[in-house]
Amino acid sequence: MTGASNGPERGYAPGRPDRAAGPRSGSDQRFGGDQRSGGGDQRFGGGDRRGGADRRPGGDRRGAAGRPARPPVDRARQAAYEAVAAVHRDDAYANLVLPAILRETGLYGRDAAFATELTYGTLRHLGTLDAVLTAAAGRDVARIDPPVRDALRLGAYQLLHTRVPPHAAVSSTVDLVRLVGAGATGFANAVLREVTTRDADGWVAQLAPSAETDPIGHLALAYSHPQWIVRAFSEALGGDLGETTRLLIEDNERPPVHLCARPGLVDAVELADEVGGAPGAFSPYAVYLSGGAPGDLPAVAQGRAHVQDEGSQLVADALVAAPLDGPDGRWLDLCAGPGGKSGLLGALAAQR
Repeated sequence: MTGASNGPERGYAPGRPDRAAGPRSGSDQRFGGDQRSGGGDQRFGGGDRRGGADRRPGGDRRGAAGRPARPPVDRARQAAYEAVAAVHRDDAYANLVLPAILRETGLYGRDAAFATELTYGTLRHLGTLDAVLTAAAGRDVARIDPPVRDALRLGAYQLLHTRVPPHAAVSSTVDLVRLVGAGATGFANAVLREVTTRDADGWVAQLAPSAETDPIGHLALAYSHPQWIVRAFSEALGGDLGETTRLLIEDNERPPVHLCARPGLVDAVELADEVGGAPGAFSPYAVYLSGGAPGDLPAVAQGRAHVQDEGSQLVADALVAAPLDGPDGRWLDLCAGPGGKSGLLGALAAQR
């Protein structure tokens, strides 16, 4: 499943249609501005976060009774929260907003990697996380205030899918809730402590439908995919549930970063040598990047390459190879989103 690996991470929620159509035009996706969806002005610069003690750098960190206030939320978790919230609040693409958030907050290295893991991991496992939170909270997640809900999703992901110690995951998430949903800290603490009573497999065993009577529903919750996708995979594989399970597991793996070498500007072998990567196995333009921030690469900054999943590159490659009647003088991409395939098509068109 290369086609989904590096695409926009949107997630899904049980009971809602899959929202893969694209971001709403005109959504305000600025980071660092007024984002009042959850607890007042949340400027990354550490400005006035109304609803609690003054936490501005260098300011008075004492509460109303003169006691030292709790430390502010660590920047990696806050960055992950802002990205996840943007996906659900603004219908944004995580792979577009997260790099901007990381730059805005000045996160690099391990902190940036942790924020990235929290963001994409939470979105990949969203369906199962929501089912767990529904059970732990005793109410449907749709009835939880959206900012608190997104913070709880991040906390549940840390508890069930990372090696973050449970006390640290609970404490840091409660701190985040204190920032984005004042008044809900007790609720958040109780919900997350309930989540800690089972591991991920234990929750699946309790919540998933029977694999014998409802195999599609079981796989959907166990591997956090909408039922229609599980059904489509199963039908494409001739009803082989073992192969369907394997495909769902692979689809949830952390994807490697793929670069696209823009033809006419650099070829894949040259780009691989330049960035310390490896040429792709399927697309003639693909390069597998082993690590690091792709936006910092000169080839990306100069427009000779861009980040694009190898499967998406194959779509563009197949299009330009398709036979057609009439002149091949104008191309119109009516499905353009972030612009990755358009960029590759533009480079190919320039060679003609």
